[in-house]
Amino acid sequence: MRVAIAEDGALFREGLVLLLEAAGHEVVGCVPDGDRLLALVATEPVDVAILDIRMPPEPDGGLVTAERVRAMKPDTGILLLSHYAETHYLMRVLEIGTERIGYRLKERVAGVQVLDDTLNRITDGEIVIEPVLAKRLVQNPAGRDGGALDALTERELDVLRLMAEGRTNNAIAAELFISVKAVEKNIAAIFTKLDLSGDPSVHHRRVLAVLAYLQARRIDG
Repeated sequence: MRVAIAEDGALFREGLVLLLEAAGHEVVGCVPDGDRLLALVATEPVDVAILDIRMPPEPDGGLVTAERVRAMKPDTGILLLSHYAETHYLMRVLEIGTERIGYRLKERVAGVQVLDDTLNRITDGEIVIEPVLAKRLVQNPAGRDGGALDALTERELDVLRLMAEGRTNNAIAAELFISVKAVEKNIAAIFTKLDLSGDPSVHHRRVLAVLAYLQARRIDG
């Protein structure tokens, strides 16, 4: 696929280029700030734009640039990278969109396989959430009443965590070594216990619903 990079750290930027080329992708441009990325995306066909969340021209310039890329080129995938797994970053990412978008830690994509898998999932139309952040959201914060979360079984919590990462039913089944039918049964139970409306087969909507619920639990719990 054709990939554009916006990263103000020269070493990490060049490292990404090497990883992408090793995975067989074409790097159509590699720039240090959001303004130059926008100019690049406006003139070159780009399948996925990779952006550092904290880069010029603003403190969270990557998020601002991602919003502008999505408005200008809605079909372009977006991968936002950070050194930190922050809930408020995730909420900003969800405001940008819930399809063809990802939020990963820099240290986690510093390998060909993980980076390639993330890009493929984004170009397939998925949302990709950093696993450590999804796990943190699912875990009941210490000293708080978990409410409906307490009603979930251990298996349902595992499924919920993977749903929050943006994983498909097939991927969840493979991760947990269970059948797809078992995954579907657990998801139905989760939606019932968490009182989440909507069609659980609509992948992106279910991820958004789950994350919104979990974030609300962290705020209101």
